[in-house]
Parts: sequence; structure tokens; C-alpha cells
Amino acid sequence: MQKYEHAFGKNDIRGIYNDDITEELYYNIGFGYIAWLEKHTGKMPVDLRISVCMDARLHSPSLKTALIKGLVDAGVTYIEDLGLAPTPIGYYSEIAHNLDGAMIITASHNPSEYNGLKMTYNRQTLNEVQIKEVKALTFDNWKNLPDDISVQDYSKSILAEYIAEMKEKFGEIGKGIKVVVDSANATGGIVGPQLYRELGCDVIELFSEPDGRFPNHHPNPSVLSTLETLSKTVIENKADVGIAFDGDSDRIGVVDSKGKPLTGDKLLLIYAMDIIELNPTVVSEVKCSQVLYDTINNAGGNAVMCKTGHGYIKDKMKETNAILGGEMSGHTFFKDRYYGFDDAVYAGCRIIEIIAKNKKCNPEFKLEDILEPFNKVFTSDEVRFPCPNHLKKEVLEAMKSEVNNNPDMFGSEIIEIVTLDGMRIVFNGGFALIRQSNTEPVFTLRFEANNEAECERFKCTMTNCLEKLVTVKNNA
Repeated sequence: MQKYEHAFGKNDIRGIYNDDITEELYYNIGFGYIAWLEKHTGKMPVDLRISVCMDARLHSPSLKTALIKGLVDAGVTYIEDLGLAPTPIGYYSEIAHNLDGAMIITASHNPSEYNGLKMTYNRQTLNEVQIKEVKALTFDNWKNLPDDISVQDYSKSILAEYIAEMKEKFGEIGKGIKVVVDSANATGGIVGPQLYRELGCDVIELFSEPDGRFPNHHPNPSVLSTLETLSKTVIENKADVGIAFDGDSDRIGVVDSKGKPLTGDKLLLIYAMDIIELNPTVVSEVKCSQVLYDTINNAGGNAVMCKTGHGYIKDKMKETNAILGGEMSGHTFFKDRYYGFDDAVYAGCRIIEIIAKNKKCNPEFKLEDILEPFNKVFTSDEVRFPCPNHLKKEVLEAMKSEVNNNPDMFGSEIIEIVTLDGMRIVFNGGFALIRQSNTEPVFTLRFEANNEAECERFKCTMTNCLEKLVTVKNNA
């Protein structure tokens, strides 16, 4: 069991297949999850209703079979095997079919040798504390994997039901819109292109066939190199927009009509300004541009900043009654006209709707027209500064002291210092951010300013200071 310790993470279970992730583990998680649900629902296993789905990875089918075998042996009799499906379809099944939980076999955007598992309860993915509880129950009741893990057929298709609901919500909003869809040989290809066509769009497909080897490119639209074919195809076909999905279709990537990829904060601003007449509360993370927060606030909305991580964003949305949330990676959460979970296929519908509504008023409209406020600032790419994990906390505290003791060190007046996740030093027209990576021995840095020279000055000031502090702490 010790080999499986590191598979249980903050937001899900994830690791390399045959090392951290095996059929034996999934069989036993079936028991642990059901024992956890018993405690929280007060129901006996025979009364629990569970759905299971999987991504396109080559080992997902055998892991799914072992997981379902564990559920059955734990006493569950009602199981919906949704087969190959996007993660949001698993979330959707819990709501649409009044289930007690969903179990989704996926490693999202990780390379093909990885796999993982997401679990839900009460329309939310399990958080860090809940995952630890499932882990304890899994290990406390550990059982040997049976020689025969075959199970009866629990197959249930839900994609047609999902598409029908989306058509009811959006009608034929996509008429006259040309969209290129890159599914990265992952799960989005089995629903996204078909849905967008049924909304009236002219759809050009890229890599729609599921293939767990991901032969064309890595399924991660946050990595700009994965969007090169999408951008090229948008330009060549004079498309209105390009939409990309990650490995399990809960994160969206978008390129505009010029083939330029949009960062998550730009995408969130597009969504926010579309509903600004509702005076919405919108939640996002500390890495986002100050333009996002200022534009929403100045237009009558309420932009709320929180820690990086979709778990933190969902919690803050609940706390503030926000109807929209999102982060730089492309996770986007709609409680306006939707259920609040991150669904890239649905997010694509909203983008298509926004383009269509604006083109009715102005046939020459381009998605990038909404992003004019970003043209007034220069924003750096994310900078990853190496630092040993055991030193990150004290180096960050030393950096805070440096800034407090030398407020003029950046050459611009400091307006505010936000410390809810690392340190975001806010200037007039920009910021300098340092935060600890949750998963790697690095600091994540980002800078924004009125021009490129000022942005570079912020970057050099912080990185030079960090080099000195890390060296001092290493030699202490």
C-alpha cells in the first residue's frame, strides 16, 4: 500500500500507470469511496447511485473495470457506466440523474503514461480533506484484487441527453459562425464538434478521434505550442474562433480570428463583459492581469481575487455568491445559466454565442475587439524561478521583508501589497507577483506594466533579489 501514498493529491488521485496507479488501487478505492459516502449520506451501499466514466488513455478501460468491480463488491447495485466521456459529462450525470456521486478516470492534461481519478459528492469534486478521508478508508479496508474482475454491463449513454440540453439552451446561435475545434485526440472530440454543428456552426475539426497516445500534440491548451495547428487553421480558413480542449475537456483554450491564443484572464473578461448588466461577482486568481479586475469593477461588476487553484476559486464563488469564475489555465465556472462546474464544451458554446450576438450588431466584429483594455498594458509570460521546496517559505518571507524595507526598489510607487497567495505588489498600471508553486520546486512569477521596459524592470528587480536570497539561504 505504501507505493500508492503519493497518488492521493489535493484535488484528485493521479500518478504513473503501473507505478502509482494500478487496477488493485482502483478496486480498493471503490470500497473506500463507498465507505466515505455511507458516512456522509447515511445510505447503505445498496441504495447509492454512482456513475463512472473515463478518458481516452489506453489503460483507462482496465482501470474502469477494476473500479466498477470494487463498487459492486462494496454492495452498490446502481451504476451508470458512461464509458469514454469528458469529465464534465461525469459531473453532469450526477445532476441530471440525481446520483450520489461520480467517479471519473482521467489524468487530465498529463502525458499518456499517467492516469488518475476524480470523485464527486454533492455536486462538487472532493477537496483535499475529503480525499485524505477516502484514502484512509481505502487503506483501512484493503483487499486483494480478485483474479476475475469482469463485471456485468452497466453501460448508459448520456451524450445525446447533454447535447439536447445544450441545444435547448442555445438554439441555433451558431449560424454564420465558423469555428475550428481541436480535441487533441482526447475526450472532447466525441461531443464538441457535433454539438457546435447542431448549434448551426460551420465546424472544422482537428484531431477529434480519441487516441490515448495523443499522437498529434500534448492535450494541454495552456502550452502555446499545442495551439500552433489550431492557430494556423483558423487563419487559413478565415474562421471566427478556434477552440481547444484539454485531455478531459474541463479546460478550454481559445484563439481569436487572427490565430492569437487568449490567456485565461482575457477569456474571463470576455465572459464577464457579456453579463456585465447583471452586475456580476466574478472570481479569479492572483496571477490574472490587473486589467481584468479594474475593467470589471469599473463597468459595475465585482471582481474578487483569490488564491490560485480551482478548488479555491470554487470555494470563493460559493462564499461570495459569484456567478462566474475562472483561472489562467482555462478552468471556467458558470453559475449563470449553468451548474457551476468547469465544462470546456459549454464554455465554447458561450464563446460562440458572444461572437454571434456581437456580429448581429456589427458584421465586422472580431472577438479580439472586446480585449482593447489589454492593449494599454504589457504583461510578461509566466516566469518559473527555481528554489528548493524546503527553502521556499523562508525565501518568500525574506522577499516580503525586502519590499517592506525598500518600497522604492522597483522604481514605481507601490499602491497595494496583496498577500493572500504569495505576494502581489500592485503599482499604478501594473504588478509584480511571486507565489510558491504547489507542485514543483519553483516560484511562479508574473509581471505587468504600462510598457515593456517597465515590465522588464520589475522582472529584473525581483529575480535579482531572489537570486541573492536563495543563495544566502542555501549557504546558511
